[in-house]
Amino acid sequence: MSCWCLQGMAFLPSTLVIWSSASFIFSYVLSVLVGHVPPFVPYISDTGTSPPESGVFGFMISVSAMLGAATMYTRYKILEKQNDTVNFMGTCLNRGSFIVGLFGCIGMGIVATFQEMAVPVVHDVGALITFICGVVYISLQSVISYKSCPSWNTKTTCHIRMAISVLSVIAAIPMVVCSALAGKTIIFWNSSDKGYPYHIASAVCEWIVAFGFNMYFLTFIRDFQVSTNIL
Repeated sequence: MSCWCLQGMAFLPSTLVIWSSASFIFSYVLSVLVGHVPPFVPYISDTGTSPPESGVFGFMISVSAMLGAATMYTRYKILEKQNDTVNFMGTCLNRGSFIVGLFGCIGMGIVATFQEMAVPVVHDVGALITFICGVVYISLQSVISYKSCPSWNTKTTCHIRMAISVLSVIAAIPMVVCSALAGKTIIFWNSSDKGYPYHIASAVCEWIVAFGFNMYFLTFIRDFQVSTNIL
């Protein structure tokens, strides 16, 4: 019996989730150990600002972006074939979701290439594209999942996906708003700094959304396991 993560195309979402989680955690641990960021809830991008962790962060996030694009394309093709078998949605919904997801991956590439403190405006635009397109993508995928139920998904899977989508959307809103209210881009904050509570709220929400994406892609594994019977 083959390993669960090697059945069909399941290695794609599996690798994406493992690699992306490792990117965040490894950069965080390394940057904290060398004293470049405070241990208490830094922004994810803060952990990839200074060398040596900046090189690790940029490389690993770039690979995550490529894995994300590959996973989304495969998901698009699987849905296309499923829809040919049992017509449950318009083709524009699947295509639109894929395009939005690709823009999110492009945003990740911008985040990986342009460091937060070196080119803050470009970096922030890339991060905004990543998170906004990311939550739109998983929300559209949740809608598609309900449309394909029960032919291709169970209700439990649909509910889990929608719950993650809702949580991510709820966290993304204060993430953006509080980041704007914090008003400045610095690494080391003091509790007495103006905007500190907004910074903490924004950073916490950013981590929630980032790992929300990873948890969402985990739910694709079962779909990708049976993809060899479809593609």
